[in-house]
Order: sequence, then C-alpha cells, then structure tokens
Amino acid sequence: QVQLVESGGGLVQPGGSLRLSCAASGSMFSRYAMGWYRQAPGKQRELVAGVTISGGERNYADSVKGRFTISRDNAKNTVYLQMNSLKPEDTALYYCNTISFLGPTMRPAAVLSWGQGTQVTVSS
Repeated sequence: QVQLVESGGGLVQPGGSLRLSCAASGSMFSRYAMGWYRQAPGKQRELVAGVTISGGERNYADSVKGRFTISRDNAKNTVYLQMNSLKPEDTALYYCNTISFLGPTMRPAAVLSWGQGTQVTVSS
C-alpha cells in the first residue's frame, strides 16, 4: 500500500511563494497520475493541479492557473507543487493523491489513503 507524506507548508504573506512536496512510499507511485488537492475550512476538498504518469501533461484549476506549477520525480517517488503569487484564498490544508485524466481534463480520482496534509496559510 502506498503511503503519502506531504510537507513544505507554512505561513506566508500575500504574494509570497511556497514549494510543497509529497513523498510516496512503495513502488506503485510511477503507475499513477497524481494531483494536489486542498480543503479550506468549511469547504469541500478540491483538486487544484494534476500531472500525468510521465510528467509530460499538466492541468490546473482556473483558480491557480498561472501561479502554481506541479511536477514529479518518479525516481524519488515525489510530486511537487510550486506555489507563487499566493493569495489569502489559497489558505487550506493541501494533500496529494491520485487523479485521472479524461483527454486533457483532470478529474479527482483518489484511490490511496489520504496523508496528513500540509497547512498553507496566506496572511499578512
């Protein structure tokens, strides 16, 4: 069973940057398209970024497009989320998990156990 461990969150001022990491145990990681999800207080969990198995295709929610970049390193069993120009509305608990692609469109498709997540707080 693949286990996911997210890290890299913190408190940052508006306009700042953070880089999140998600390390996966086990050898199955490179078989999955992966994504970053987030859940703000009182809101449903949403998918914000996704990357294909090879890393060649990426997709983003409109709310983060142009500011966030997802990448993966299959040799290290790790997926990353570079977050720039952060806004207060990006404040949330961020998780990684699997996704699916239907053509160019990413969809939530979490099949692994959720990790603890990493908290991102954007505030002055």
